[in-house]
Amino acid sequence: MSAPPLTPKLTLASASPRRRELLARLGIAPDAVACADIDETPGKAELPHAYARRMAREKAQAASAPGFVLAGDTVVALGRRILPKADDEGTARRCLELLSGRRHRVLSAIALRSPDGTLRERLSESVVRFKLLSDHEVAAYLAGGEWHGKAGGYAIQGAAEGLVQWLQGSHSGVMGLPLYETRALLKAAGFALA
Repeated sequence: MSAPPLTPKLTLASASPRRRELLARLGIAPDAVACADIDETPGKAELPHAYARRMAREKAQAASAPGFVLAGDTVVALGRRILPKADDEGTARRCLELLSGRRHRVLSAIALRSPDGTLRERLSESVVRFKLLSDHEVAAYLAGGEWHGKAGGYAIQGAAEGLVQWLQGSHSGVMGLPLYETRALLKAAGFALA
């Protein structure tokens, strides 16, 4: 009697605990986590859609792991402008001031590299509108520290959700991993889902 064939392992090319939590909602626990060390600087005149897709692809390709490799990138865009990941409070404040009372897009790109090297990708686009933020609201949000390392200076799964007037699109995509698109991508690649 022969052993059943092994399912190829899944590596998540992201150190984000949020992406691991979101994958768990699909009943998936990655077998490994590999942080892809790539240059995340947008190209000159690179548009948000192209940038998000390129980042996800490059992360998936940079991870040296066997089996399936899943990578993602989330971009907050105000028109053609790509807002940075906030690494300091000043950047987070500038992002929040730009987003205050306005609509913006959150682009969440995912890329899946199959064991045979085939690369598949999807993009989720959501529109988010923040209320008009007072100085006190901005200061209170910044004091909480959730903004650190987040695209556009906010994390919707935390206190910022109370500042969002409305959202059209994928809540999980705004968090960093669009679950509908991720499930469809894995299924199309032949990854065994529960």
